[in-house]
Parts: sequence; structure tokens; C-alpha cells
Amino acid sequence: MRISQRAQSVAPFYAMEFGKHAAALEAQGHHVVKLSLGEPDFGAPPAVVEAMRTAMDGRPMSYTEALGMPSLRQAIAGFYGERHGVDVDPGRVVVTAGASAALVLGAAALVDAGDEVLIGDPSYPCNRQIMESFGARVTLVPTSAASRFQLDADSVRSHWTDGTRGIMVATPSNPTGTSVPEGELAALCDLARERDAWRIVDEIYLDLGDHDDQDRPPRSALSYDPDAVVINSFSKYFGMTGWRLGWCVVPEILVPALERLAQNYFLCASTPAQHAALACFTPDSLAVCEERRAEFGRRRALVLDGLAQLGLPVPVPPDGAFYVYFDVSGTGLTSWEFCARALQEVHVALTPGRDFGVGTAETHVRLSYAASAGELREGIARLGKFVAALR
Repeated sequence: MRISQRAQSVAPFYAMEFGKHAAALEAQGHHVVKLSLGEPDFGAPPAVVEAMRTAMDGRPMSYTEALGMPSLRQAIAGFYGERHGVDVDPGRVVVTAGASAALVLGAAALVDAGDEVLIGDPSYPCNRQIMESFGARVTLVPTSAASRFQLDADSVRSHWTDGTRGIMVATPSNPTGTSVPEGELAALCDLARERDAWRIVDEIYLDLGDHDDQDRPPRSALSYDPDAVVINSFSKYFGMTGWRLGWCVVPEILVPALERLAQNYFLCASTPAQHAALACFTPDSLAVCEERRAEFGRRRALVLDGLAQLGLPVPVPPDGAFYVYFDVSGTGLTSWEFCARALQEVHVALTPGRDFGVGTAETHVRLSYAASAGELREGIARLGKFVAALR
């Protein structure tokens, strides 16, 4: 059987690979502290779980519209207005089978073979893999702690070529947990728009971001670039990873194209998950999610303090996504060696920088603090023993 070049060239997602090794150790009876995956330990808000039970009462679960249930699209649009002060037409909201499906639809609608796409290094690996699957030529733009490991207008300008057709930004970011400052993101979007290039802004961690000193949440890119393609998800803020439900907000001109693509690729997102997701936007569910956001802040402080005591520097503290990207170069190990040995010797699962790009591939490790505070304390204690033994 001949396997496509596309399938042969796609790199593994190493976070998932380390997850498999962790599962194998658990099957042998070991307690593995899993800090490798971005999966909140809370689960969906109680009202959402109850709404799913209600939806599964034996009623027919037929396909919804390819773009999603009108009531859910309306609820998502309302959320932008209430939370972020952005007026979004529900007709521009596309409900998808997770944020990954939204990225697939966006890439299918915007990318032709040979188009150059600029993405920051480090960044979430699946973003570039999806782009390359549709024939894009992805250029990883180097970043540094000075730019919060994020794209900025100067770096994008310096890497722009005649073949550049779009930019992809994740704010807050996986793996670093850092956000692009609002003024910088506006400048990035302006630069691309002036050059008639598209902008995809991945905001799946936006509502986990730190509030300002007036307790205002971070602004969506839609507030200053209404023609950006914005990706979001029920997985992170709402804790619904396995429900596989996300959405995107797209310019009106893109809606018919995404509808045709969704009809052919997915038919629609999960019908029961869509029904249950309506309960995400009730005051009770939002209050639950806000308390969980505060808990992530407490977990972040725990992890940052613990890593500092271990002498493992965090060049840029996170302000949004529940990840810490720390530097292991002082241990004498590469990030891969550090993660492999930490898993084998002290049973702590982490993710090496190799997943996320080139510049920090050998020097940095991602830790997810989506695990419980108890597991985080145990993980830090085990890493302390591991690092001490190295020295």
C-alpha cells in the first residue's frame, strides 16, 4: 500500500507520545504525575454535564446545520458582546468539531499550494502541520524572551516575502503561556491587512488570560481587526476537552466557503455536545469558569515558585494559557533528555521543546499546570530530587 507523502512527512506530536509512555508506566503500577498535556482536570461545568444528560433522553440526534445550531451560534456571538465588548453577527460564527477542525477549515479556505505562512517559533505544532497539509510553505519566525516568545510587527516585517499570504498568531500561546500585547497584536494585524494578507488568531486560551487592574478581561483581536479569522474552543476555559467542540468567527465573505467545506469534511459538529454547550453561557457556568481561572492563577504561582527554587529559570512568566516554558540548559541535558529521564526516573511527564519549533527545541521544556495543585506539588518535589541527582 502506498502511503501519501503528506502522511509520511507529518511529525509526531511529542506531547502525545510522552503521554503514551506515561500510560505504559501507569499500566505497570506506577503513579505518573502528568504535566505534559493541556487538559484541565476540572471537566465541564456541572450545568453543562446536566444539559448533556437531558439531551441524551432518547430524542433523535440528527445532524445540525453544517455551520452549527443557530441557537449556539447566537450564544457564542452574545458571549463576545458581553465578555469582550465586540458586536459579532451570529452569521459569522462557525461551530466546529474542536478548534482543530476550525483550523482545518480556515486553512482549506485560505491556503493554496506554495503560499507562505508566517508562524512564530516556538508555537503549537499542529498549527503548522495543518497548514503544510494544505500545501503551505510555513516559515517559522524566530522569537525570543524579549518579544515574549511571540511574533511582533518588526519580526514579521523582516521575514515578509513576495510569497507571504498570511500570518498565524496564538495569543495566549501554547507552549509559553504568554500573550501578545494588545498594541503589538493590532500592529501585526494592520501590517498583514495592508499587504492584503489574511490573519488567523488562535484565541483558545483568551478567556483564561489575566485581567487588567480594572478587572477587565483581555480583548479579542476582533475588537481591532473585525476581518481576522479568530479560532476558539470549549476545551480550555470551559474544560470540555473530550467533547470536541470549538468555533471560529470569520469575515462574512468566508462563510459560504466554510459552509461548503464543513458539509464535505465534517457534516457538522457533535449534536449532543452542541445542545449541552448552550449551558456554558449561563451565569452559573460562567461563575464556575471564573473561579477555575482564579485557581489556575494560584497553580501558576505554585509552579513558578517551585521551579525557581529548583534553579530552573522561566524566561517569560505566563499570563494566559496554563503552561510554563522553562529553560533546562543549565542541567547539562537537552530538553529531550530531561523529559525522557524525568519520566523514567521520577515518573513526571513533561513535553520537550522539540514539539514547538527550532530555536528552543533543545533548551526548553513545557510544563502544563492544568493538573491539580496536589499533583503539581508532587511533580515539583519529584523534579527537585531529579535535578539534585543531576548536580
